[in-house]
Amino acid sequence: MNVSELTSVLGTEFFTGVPDSKLRPLVDYLMDTYGANHHTHMIAVNEGSAAALAAGYHIATGKVPLVYLQNSGLGNIVNPLLSLLHREVYGIPCIFVIGWRGEPDLHDEPQHLVQGQLSLPLLETMGVKTMVLTRDATPAEVAAWMEQIRPHLEEGGQCAILVRDGALDYPKRKYANAYALRREDAIAAILDAAGDAVIVATTGKTGRELFELREKRGEDHAHDFLTVGSMGHASALALGIALHRPNHRVIVLDGDGAALMHMGAMATIGAAAPPNLTHILLNNEAHESVGGAPTAANTVLFPSIAVSLGYHVIKAAETAEELTRALTELKTANALTFLEVRTAIGSRSDLGRPTTTPIENKEALMRTLKA
Repeated sequence: MNVSELTSVLGTEFFTGVPDSKLRPLVDYLMDTYGANHHTHMIAVNEGSAAALAAGYHIATGKVPLVYLQNSGLGNIVNPLLSLLHREVYGIPCIFVIGWRGEPDLHDEPQHLVQGQLSLPLLETMGVKTMVLTRDATPAEVAAWMEQIRPHLEEGGQCAILVRDGALDYPKRKYANAYALRREDAIAAILDAAGDAVIVATTGKTGRELFELREKRGEDHAHDFLTVGSMGHASALALGIALHRPNHRVIVLDGDGAALMHMGAMATIGAAAPPNLTHILLNNEAHESVGGAPTAANTVLFPSIAVSLGYHVIKAAETAEELTRALTELKTANALTFLEVRTAIGSRSDLGRPTTTPIENKEALMRTLKA
């Protein structure tokens, strides 16, 4: 179904959410039509924030908003949905458009399988009326379903369209930024300087590139944790390791979208201030792993935030030379460190995925930490 037909049938005038690969046609359409920071469309830092933003829109206008997300973000939605939107609380209507990762009978990555199986039951448990959108669905079918759902929305209920693979259609939009340093080259430089440090990689292409670089270098993966899901939580995970294994140097490779999603973790890290933790932010101002739509990072001064939250050593780099110099200087730092690296949008077209399972990855790292 063409995205413009879907939005026309839904009749919404305000869109907010977190980009998803299954919903790339929707996000690209919204970017082409409204941009990213318009009163009609705003990309939120996380799904719960999008739900709250949508609630504010409804309170201000009386109209029904649309929130888009990947089903992995349902966890961030649960609290505002049940304690804010729900018709037994404030009764704020909302239409959710949800990309269905891990849908039954379709191969997907391990982090999506459990969430995929539970998405429909979870929505039903929360009282969200749900339609599954397939490749064969027509605008007339969606319109007929919406007519049935209107009374539920008018009573302060919520509904969802769970989008299966390939159900939406729109030409892919090309995203770019002003930076030249490739993320994979930045990770390679970090590996050169890391020595025997433990490396925690955020979800998405960062972990995939780290895995392939280890393979290319003929190294094992026993010093790495690849956070294949749990977007935004890699830094807190790294903090837990650093605090309880103080004799190990720990590096977390974070992304701008992930850091923004749960930025409060930086306050916890700053308060604990483990001297063996280095927080490296690979910032390309984009949700690249799900299509490249922009984050809010172009207006955020991450080094200033890190200073304010208690990080002790602050560095920044935009070029390979600046990165090499910063990494050399950090080798002697015995304090909580933050390094922002500005990188280009883009990755190799033949970038693979880890060939080890999450449990194998975890167990190998635990053996390293015990040694």
